[in-house]
Amino acid sequence: MVKMTSDDESLVARKQGIRAAAQAARREQADKGGLSQLIVNAITQLPVYQEAECVMWYIDVRSEVRTRHALPLAIDSGKRIVVPFCLDGELELFRLESMDELAEGMYEILEPREELRDLVPNRVRSSDLDVVLVPGVAFDRHGGRVGHGKGYYDKLLGNVRSDTRLIGLAFECQMVGAVPVQAHDIRMDMVVTEDHVYPGIGRRS
Repeated sequence: MVKMTSDDESLVARKQGIRAAAQAARREQADKGGLSQLIVNAITQLPVYQEAECVMWYIDVRSEVRTRHALPLAIDSGKRIVVPFCLDGELELFRLESMDELAEGMYEILEPREELRDLVPNRVRSSDLDVVLVPGVAFDRHGGRVGHGKGYYDKLLGNVRSDTRLIGLAFECQMVGAVPVQAHDIRMDMVVTEDHVYPGIGRRS
C-alpha cells in the first residue's frame, strides 16, 4: 500500500468538501428535467458529437443530469450508442440498440439486462469510443472533475483513445472555482451546463 503524504491527505479532504457541497447543491436544484433537456440539446448540437460514430452515454441515477430521456433519439440517430455498467469494480461497455435491453438492477439503477451482456454484438471496446459523456459531482471551468470517489470513470477514461473527446455534464450549481487534481485524475475536454459550454484542458496537460 502506498502511504499518502500530508499534501495528498489535504487534497483528498478538499475534494471531500467540494463533493459534499456539490452533492447538496445538485439535490436542491429545481427543474432538473428541464435543465437536463437544455444540456442534452446543447451536447447533441456540438460538432464533435455530430461527427462521432460511437458515443458512450451514461444512464442517470439519483440527482445527476438526466440522460435516459435522450437515449431513444440517440439510438435512432444511426450512431453506435454505448452505455456502461459496473461489474466487479470496473465499468464494462454495452452497445444499446433498444430501451427494452435495459432493466433495473441493484439500487434501482437502469442497466443492460444480464442475459444480453455477453452476446458478441453487444460487446464494445473502450478504443471504439469517439465521445464519452461523463457524469460528475463537481467540475471546474478547466475540465477538472470530482466523481463519487470510487475511481470507476478514471479507470475507463484512462483506456480510451487519445483523440476520444470527453464531455462532462453538469448543472451550473455543480461548477466550482478549482478542482484539486491528483495524478490519476483526468480532465474533460469540455463541460456542458444549462448555461455554458466550458472548454477544458483535457488530457493535454
